[in-house]
Amino acid sequence: MSASILIEDRAAVRHIRLDRAEVHNAFDDRLIAELTSALDQAAADAAVRAVVLEGAGASFSAGADLNWMRGMARASEADNREDSQRLAQLMRTLQFLPKPTVARVHGAAYGGGVGLVACCDIAIGVDGARFGLTEVKLGLVPAVISPYVIQAIGARHARRLFLTGETFDAATALHIGLLHRVVAAEALDQAVQDTLALLAKAGPQAQREAKQLALRMAGSTPEHAEALDRENAALIARLRVSGEGQEGLGAFLDKRAPSWL
Repeated sequence: MSASILIEDRAAVRHIRLDRAEVHNAFDDRLIAELTSALDQAAADAAVRAVVLEGAGASFSAGADLNWMRGMARASEADNREDSQRLAQLMRTLQFLPKPTVARVHGAAYGGGVGLVACCDIAIGVDGARFGLTEVKLGLVPAVISPYVIQAIGARHARRLFLTGETFDAATALHIGLLHRVVAAEALDQAVQDTLALLAKAGPQAQREAKQLALRMAGSTPEHAEALDRENAALIARLRVSGEGQEGLGAFLDKRAPSWL
């Protein structure tokens, strides 16, 4: 069985590529486990100065895998809570990675894909990228990724996007703070390289401290995040097994309109 990610070191930069192009790099339990492990390895490797997170094929990451969602729809609340805690651990690992992280964003970034972008220190996207936090359309909420998305875009924008479930373009993502820079597709790699060149000029210890300083001043610590993650994992588990969540997931998987439409 092939891996769900590809890892390539270029000089002192570790490029981690989600490699499920056939499903637009959608999340399943295997990808979550492999990506968490890869980030832990990058954190522990003294030769790695920065990490670039990217997606293979047409998209960055289109959210949850359909087969994975089907399994979670049938699972118990306890199993759903454990599953959500694994996703929360992935986001927390990326958020607090002691190395600079850069998201190279193209194509679709939905749900958990938005979470990954929000957890990276620097996010650069193409002008044709599309984003969405569409969970409410399934009778769910973006619980696990919410602390990181809200920290990136602010509560005011999050309230609108969480409630409407609307998709939005790269210009909007730039405006609300999810992306730091938007470029043409042919300029994406150069924009990432320019950012890496800036990062390479800084002292690695100073960068670690600077990142921790910024997060700490924003009230984000690993301990606080872990407590929030437990609460949010319990919330999404409860909603997945609720009547509305079951109806929303079932309608999505059956390709029909949910009962509330």
